[in-house]
Amino acid sequence: MSDERKRETGGTRTAGGARPRRASVRRTTGETDVSVTLTLEGTGRREIATGIGFLDHMLAHVAVHGLFDLEVRAEGDLHVGPHHTVEDVALALGEAFDRALGDRAGLVRVGSAYVPMDESLAFAAVDLSGRPYAVAEMTWRGTMVGGLPVTLIPHVLESFAAAARANVHARVLYGRDDHHKAEALFKALGRALDAATALDLRRAGTIPSTKGTL
Repeated sequence: MSDERKRETGGTRTAGGARPRRASVRRTTGETDVSVTLTLEGTGRREIATGIGFLDHMLAHVAVHGLFDLEVRAEGDLHVGPHHTVEDVALALGEAFDRALGDRAGLVRVGSAYVPMDESLAFAAVDLSGRPYAVAEMTWRGTMVGGLPVTLIPHVLESFAAAARANVHARVLYGRDDHHKAEALFKALGRALDAATALDLRRAGTIPSTKGTL
């Protein structure tokens, strides 16, 4: 959401000098050890080291384009493969968003973005509804991108949505270069999350749902 659009809707990152919304998550299993610290009212500062360079690159796009401050550290059984580390990083990141959002009072709640990357175009829509659901529609020319199996990219979105308790819909509309398609996708996710996590001052701290809870 642009600054101009935020002014029109009353969307802002904090309300009246309130403390930034922040959360830290530690996820430790027999396969991985993951820690995530997230600040929603950030500037895009990031320190990310998962042991998987391409995943680090994609998470950096979420931070920069969502204007989140993000620290991610992960140690996993990469000798087995990237699956466990990718999944647990996505779950920990989703949980960090869930915790940072608190009771979700005053949220804009829904956000979406189209992002081009040269010849590629991607779209992401997010509803911080409290209901986990993910739809990922994308095709790839190869089986790997940046050393990461392309099958894990939808799994990142599914795992994130489950732990964040959010609807996440993501599509790569077209493109030739798999790197460009993935980069556009994660930029779009960051911008959709930026819009959805903003606070709408007109709500005066009420829950954005007819049910009264999210």
